[in-house]
Amino acid sequence: MTKVVVLLAAVAQVCLAAPRVIALDKAAEIELRGLKSANVEYRGRAALKLSQAGAQDNALAILKGVTFKDGTIEVEVSGGLAPEAGAAARGFVGVAFRVGPDAKQFEYIYLRPTNGRADDQVRRNHSVQYASHPDYPWPRLRKEEPEKYETYVDLEPNVWTKMRIVISGTKARLYVHGSAQPVLVVNDLKLGAGEGGVALWVGPGTEAHFANLTITPAE
Repeated sequence: MTKVVVLLAAVAQVCLAAPRVIALDKAAEIELRGLKSANVEYRGRAALKLSQAGAQDNALAILKGVTFKDGTIEVEVSGGLAPEAGAAARGFVGVAFRVGPDAKQFEYIYLRPTNGRADDQVRRNHSVQYASHPDYPWPRLRKEEPEKYETYVDLEPNVWTKMRIVISGTKARLYVHGSAQPVLVVNDLKLGAGEGGVALWVGPGTEAHFANLTITPAE
């Protein structure tokens, strides 16, 4: 079976300290919550395919033995509509960080790939999203502070897209497609300046692929 190699800077159950390679095709390295997985070749890359095993808003593939505080998370993602996707599905795909015990709380940033080139400017403006589980889901953030936690970036469904998230204290910056400037700036992460796990995040009605995940701790 083709291995999906993930470069991580991690030490089991402690803060990230030195590079470590994790093969995502090893079930012992990943805890699936509401997801089913397969290792596949997808658009020229060895990839981890994730899709929801049931209906839930926050399905995660948590990397075991990884604790993250500040630093950079880079990953290539592809999100598309699952065969059973409903009308509200957008190919939701992203990354969760500072994941708490039992995944009861976490921060996450994700893409809505089908919004990127929609023939509707409002949908385009909702291409990228920050949210925080459980108290600050996207509907609350959009209602209370519209436009602050989401923005536009050119996206396509079922196409590899590079995400780079830089996290420091209560701040996060998202860079897409290798851009020099962030497309999303978050200055008030809702869980504060804590630490926790790292997970791949998949929204409802989505068939997602992940490859080339690199986690680098802050110096």
